[in-house]
Amino acid sequence: MATFVDHVTLHLRAGNGGNGCVSVKREKFKPLAGPDGGTGGNGGDIVLVADPGVTTLLGFHRSPHRRSENGGPGMGDHRSGTNADELVLSVPIGTLVKDADGTEIADMTDAGMRVVVAEAGQGGLGNAALANTKRKAPGFALLGTLGFEGDVRLELKVVADVALVGYPSAGKSSLVAALSAAKPKIADYPFTTLHPNLGVVQAGETRYTIADVPGLIEGASEGKGLGLEFLRHVERCTALLHVLDCATLEPGRDPISDLDIILAELAAYPVPDGQIPLLERPQLIALNKIDVPEGRELADFVTPELEARGYRVFEISTVSHEGLKPLSFALAQLVEEGRQALIDAPPKPRLVMRPRAVDEAGFTVRVEGGSGGNIYRVLGTKPERWVQQTDFTNEEAIGFLADRLAKLGVEDQLFKKGAQAGSTVIIGLDNGVVFDWEPTMTSTAELVTAPRGLDPRLLKDGRRTSNQRREEYFERMDAKAEARAELVREKEAGLWREDSTDEE
Repeated sequence: MATFVDHVTLHLRAGNGGNGCVSVKREKFKPLAGPDGGTGGNGGDIVLVADPGVTTLLGFHRSPHRRSENGGPGMGDHRSGTNADELVLSVPIGTLVKDADGTEIADMTDAGMRVVVAEAGQGGLGNAALANTKRKAPGFALLGTLGFEGDVRLELKVVADVALVGYPSAGKSSLVAALSAAKPKIADYPFTTLHPNLGVVQAGETRYTIADVPGLIEGASEGKGLGLEFLRHVERCTALLHVLDCATLEPGRDPISDLDIILAELAAYPVPDGQIPLLERPQLIALNKIDVPEGRELADFVTPELEARGYRVFEISTVSHEGLKPLSFALAQLVEEGRQALIDAPPKPRLVMRPRAVDEAGFTVRVEGGSGGNIYRVLGTKPERWVQQTDFTNEEAIGFLADRLAKLGVEDQLFKKGAQAGSTVIIGLDNGVVFDWEPTMTSTAELVTAPRGLDPRLLKDGRRTSNQRREEYFERMDAKAEARAELVREKEAGLWREDSTDEE
């Protein structure tokens, strides 16, 4: 059964926003006292928090599907829907968060760091919030928007001050147990350690952590053995300690050849941009198993050559604890120097938040060719959110959407892109809403009165246009003129005459 997991894919679904309410207040002697529909509640966000008490991603490996609650719907009498609580997920310090495409979202390097990885939907406004002096009794409300639904990848990179690297069965786990209170699994066969082990070491006034990285072999940087699985845990360490086996019984192996192979693998492993390459970090060498007579002789033999390469060498025994105290203080010195270097390093550039420019539209119109003619796709946060909030079974709500898009400038951009009445317009990406664009739908919606839930601009009731009314007026005037001319002709023909009154 797995006890340590350092990479997992989470399937997240944040809560949806609650729908707004359409309601009219009714009291005694006031049957229509105005709109009082409440606003829907916001859904719950999904938040990751770096927790020092968590050391593995095992809990997410067993239950990768996580979801937060939806917001409550609005109600009458100005009662808003309940806002859902956020879902907090604790992750180990050193967790790297990526989206489904592998793009880095956050690096959880500090205790208590919080990152919203799945944003919840917003609650829709009720008809009371949509009312104004021109639209006194809205017959519609806005729908709640959908929360984020998708995958997020978590990768754990152990945060330790010193990384112990070396061949399998070199004694790294035994060294962690000897220097700290950790109790890793120890056995006399290769690849005993299947996950990194952490230990806390106290050397004088300095306290630091050491990590036992599972055994590396030749080709580890290319995926052989357990190399690729655990080499990434070396990335965050300040110093490296090479643990070399001086009592190995395998033919063709000795401390010098083991060191060369490990150095080659560390050099071949790429570190992220901005980090110091592994071989440029402080390194010490521990010649282990000098409690064995042959091991002490071999350690004495190879020490001059290693020191000639510029390494500080310590002959140790994890069984008799010989040489461990000088090694722990030497490691503490490297850790303190690394911490001081971080303090003296120039501060990172500050994140500057700049407001959106006043002339920035906030959306784009993209022309896409198709067999039936050009398709005009509108992309932007506001237009796409407004479409989600629209109840397309309510014609008044559709008219409100048209007015919002017109005020945002969408219609002007469509004109500039060459759109005409009847052109296909899509708002959103793959699952966007498709419209047959009618420019006349976007004028003075607030000034139009209509039955509740209806927009007269969308009704096919045969209303006369201005040109039609003008033509009918001229036709009436012409008919009256023709009637007067007919009367004059009849009078001249003697068909009738005006009666004159005799004066008395």
